[in-house]
Amino acid sequence: MKKLFAYLLLSMIAVACGTEQAGDKTAELEKLLKEQAKLNEKIRALKDEIRKESGSMAGTRLVEIKNIEPQLFTHYVDIQAKVDGNQSVTLSSRTQGTVNSIKVKVGDKVRPGQVLAQLDDAGASGAYAEINTQYQFAKDVYEKQKSLWEQQVGTEIQLLQAKNNMLALQKRMSATGSQLDLSKIRTPVAGTVDAINIKVGQALMPGIPAISVVNLSSMKVTGNIGESFSGKVNPGDSVMIYFPDLKKEIPSRISFASRMIDPRNRTFNVEAPLDSAPTSLSPNMIAVLKIADYKADSAMVVPVDLLQRAADGQYVMIAENRNGKLYSARRKVTTGKTYGGMTEVLTGLTTKDQLITNGYRDLNEGEELRTK
Repeated sequence: MKKLFAYLLLSMIAVACGTEQAGDKTAELEKLLKEQAKLNEKIRALKDEIRKESGSMAGTRLVEIKNIEPQLFTHYVDIQAKVDGNQSVTLSSRTQGTVNSIKVKVGDKVRPGQVLAQLDDAGASGAYAEINTQYQFAKDVYEKQKSLWEQQVGTEIQLLQAKNNMLALQKRMSATGSQLDLSKIRTPVAGTVDAINIKVGQALMPGIPAISVVNLSSMKVTGNIGESFSGKVNPGDSVMIYFPDLKKEIPSRISFASRMIDPRNRTFNVEAPLDSAPTSLSPNMIAVLKIADYKADSAMVVPVDLLQRAADGQYVMIAENRNGKLYSARRKVTTGKTYGGMTEVLTGLTTKDQLITNGYRDLNEGEELRTK
């Protein structure tokens, strides 16, 4: 009997402990659920703030819009060109010889006909001096014979012989003088000495570049354009000249357009003057010659980045006003030429359209919009 009582007592204690443990777990669960509810509330609040900051709130999309207005659109053909001087020359020797002296230095101002360098002319100089002496003697003889003839002294044959000797020596002296002048390097234009590529004592041959003279007061840009534009580019056409190194652009006009096609590269030469050129320009500087081949006075123009492509063609996203609210709409367009990041829209847009310029990526048809 005592054993039975002890067993019942132990059973009652075990049940009481189990009930107490179950109650603790239930309380803990309720506590965790309350904490979870508070966390969920915080999560929702943070999501709302994030949507508000990103421009998407209550199903709307934050975008920027711009009205479409007709404007001038010009398409250019870009040609690689270079700066050249109308009176810039590279001089070379006209005969074989050794450089005796260089009479200028880099940076010197020179005038047309000035001697810039002298080659060895010992042979020609000696011959010229000898013939000149003979000529002066023959000239004196002729003048005396002429004076005697006027006094009716002597014969006509003597006078004619003296004159003939003088004229023959005069021609020889002129020819020798021309030969002597070949040993001088002269500049045919005025300008500034830009480079000297020879040294005293150096042997020169005709055609070897010796001295460069640059005249920066009269410069031009030259380039070659493909034969497909032959007949479309004419003197007087307006052009823009861009200098990549200087980040400058100046207007000009075509002054020359060759009618002959180069058979080697199928191009023809064009030139444009630099009347208002920057002082920092130098011969052979790289330039881009922009020749206008298409112009529209009132064109619908959009940035090329706004154009998107679908299976049925190109389109842009616009904003439509429906009952006081803005909604996105896809507008199919056909485009023309593109230049400088802008594309001409031929059909699909009107002046009443509002183009979405920011926030158009991943934008679907019919989404409600709001603007800044």
